[in-house]
Amino acid sequence: MIAGKHPVMEAMKAGRALNKIFLFNQAQRHLVQPIMEEAKARGIVVQMVDKRKLDQLAPEMQHQGVVAQAAPIAYAEVEDLLAKAKEKGESPFIVLLDEIEDPHNLGSILRTADCTGVHGVIVPKRRSAGLTAVVAKTSAGAVEYVPVARVANLVQTMEKLKEAGLWIAGADAGAPQSFHQTKLTGPLAIVIGSEGKGLSRLVRERCDFILSLPMFGHVNSLNASVAAGVILYEVVRQRHAAT
Repeated sequence: MIAGKHPVMEAMKAGRALNKIFLFNQAQRHLVQPIMEEAKARGIVVQMVDKRKLDQLAPEMQHQGVVAQAAPIAYAEVEDLLAKAKEKGESPFIVLLDEIEDPHNLGSILRTADCTGVHGVIVPKRRSAGLTAVVAKTSAGAVEYVPVARVANLVQTMEKLKEAGLWIAGADAGAPQSFHQTKLTGPLAIVIGSEGKGLSRLVRERCDFILSLPMFGHVNSLNASVAAGVILYEVVRQRHAAT
């Protein structure tokens, strides 16, 4: 299920296969009209239902009176992410997530990844949030545009990326090297650690270098999605400064 006005609209614009759209039968017409028109143009069935039905379809989600029943989001292959960069004529820019289990964090990272031009995100199959309805909602539609590859072994995938010419940079609060003092142009993969443990030992050992974000307050770490956003925009800043 995809819940919310913006995520549902973005899913349609991205050509996502939607089986049906459910709309709140007491919603003000001007609020749902754009969705109804887009659905009609794409031949998607729209059904008007009461709030209880919407709450059942998307429990514990802020659906805003709009829920879409969609085909499952297909995971990409790692090769697809590299191919996307090549098609655009850009240096690969990949994000790897080391056991990010909070779907809200994953959704937020996907949203930032879309804004910063990341070519794709890689997550492990075990101990990681998947592409759920909560992720789709939190990403504000970005899940439709940022390919996500799911791999059995993150460390082996890092080695493959190195063979493809990418440098691997891990983010860790305890690292001596600050992220803005490091060259982040060229083929690059950024690894973001889990919410509680940070980078796992094997992943950390496979990184070419480890970056930290300077901390000046009383809390010694940032939320994973916030840390990702800061680093990804530093990559964008350096890449644009180099052109």
